[in-house]
Amino acid sequence: MLVSAILDGQLPSNTPLPSSRKMSKSLGVSRNTVVLAYQGLVDDGYLISRERSGFYVDPEILEGRAEHLEQRHTSLADGINWSRRFKLNPSENRNHKKPLDWQSYKYPFISNQVDPELFPIAAWRECSRQAMGKRGMDAWTSDTSGSDDPQLLEQIRARLLPRRGIMAAENEVLITMGAQNALYLLSSLLVRPETTVAIEDPGYPDARNVFGLKTERIQPITVDDGGLPVDGRLDGCDYVYVTPSHQCPTTRTMPLARRKALLERANHQDFVIIEDDYEAETNYAGAPTPALKSLDRQGRVIYIGSLSKTLFPGLRLGYIVASAELIHELRALRLCVLRHTPNNNQRTLAYFLSLGHHDTLIHRLHRAYQARWKTMAEALDRYLPDATTVPIYGGSTFWVEGPAQLDGDLLANEALANGIVIEPGSIHFADPNGPKNFFRLGFSSVALERIAPGIKRLSELIADQCARKGQTLAAPRPSGPG
Repeated sequence: MLVSAILDGQLPSNTPLPSSRKMSKSLGVSRNTVVLAYQGLVDDGYLISRERSGFYVDPEILEGRAEHLEQRHTSLADGINWSRRFKLNPSENRNHKKPLDWQSYKYPFISNQVDPELFPIAAWRECSRQAMGKRGMDAWTSDTSGSDDPQLLEQIRARLLPRRGIMAAENEVLITMGAQNALYLLSSLLVRPETTVAIEDPGYPDARNVFGLKTERIQPITVDDGGLPVDGRLDGCDYVYVTPSHQCPTTRTMPLARRKALLERANHQDFVIIEDDYEAETNYAGAPTPALKSLDRQGRVIYIGSLSKTLFPGLRLGYIVASAELIHELRALRLCVLRHTPNNNQRTLAYFLSLGHHDTLIHRLHRAYQARWKTMAEALDRYLPDATTVPIYGGSTFWVEGPAQLDGDLLANEALANGIVIEPGSIHFADPNGPKNFFRLGFSSVALERIAPGIKRLSELIADQCARKGQTLAAPRPSGPG
């Protein structure tokens, strides 16, 4: 509080501070505590001590600062019409929206968020301590001029990529600020106004938005039970964006035969595949299907990986795997935007991977998610018999098709008022006037014992909304034995 008052000019230079005795009585703390605090501010240059006089604001602390001038509030009426100058209006994009305080809700059925009870905080703290130590100070304080942490690159190449069947040289990997940043870099480098990009429908909204910044030629292709269909609609496209491991948002997995067919068609039709390996680590029935990139023999697959789903989204670290020529240009482009991702985060993650903490976390999440997946599947089957859910065997969400009369956007708002966070499905469809009766339920951040009660309450809200529209739903099924 004193520091803020000094820096804000509320305590001008040479202002005397109350004696330690008066300050201790005012704050209700011991006099020794005040003396130590004053001395600490002296050491930091905020105060000076004058013998037999007391403590004063150091006049040198504000040297070099511009004179504080009273500023008049400005508005558009003062002369600048910003909207006329905008090249585009990103604020009009349809984006995911969630309450910032979603953790405070009783039933947070939200996707891509971490359960702090499952994360090894102590291990991450120790890795961060090592990364920020004096021995490695040069690594995290230096401007690396666009280079990535060599230790992190090695761990990605040695530990993460082999799990997906991918082998890559160091100059074929670029660290990004997550998958979305990877898409932006690729779009900025590769997509022209005349470029045609095929996307899944329903699909990942941010991919649609990012590509839409560069071209209007977005080709939505309706997914089926195997994800993105491979047919003539892909012919004439320059790029095909796909989430084959667990299609976003339906969570369907593209079969191996279709993956091979997609690669074959890419070779024949001369398009490039952008593979977003979304939630590849979470499979509950059998081993994961190999990444498309692992099957690629012609260099037609650009691979995007992210650690936000298994670690935490605030980390903002991902990577691109592609040909050395493409990575070279992407690195130069990144240099214009943010130079490199934070060095301390890169080195911390490198330690976390090398010490095996990430592997341990994957196993822990798999066990926890499998139990939550089973519980949510049973709750949906019991309380929402009129709804259709995709029979998933991996991922951390359920894609639900509600009754025809259901308005998923309205349901999301009504659910919030009842302590439930869900994601309306309409945002995933390319057509703003597309289906409204879909919604998505995540289970990565909700406690196991809250899943069934939350689904039960949600089913009541759905029944109420449909009843208002004249549709009567089936009653919940009776619970099974035990």
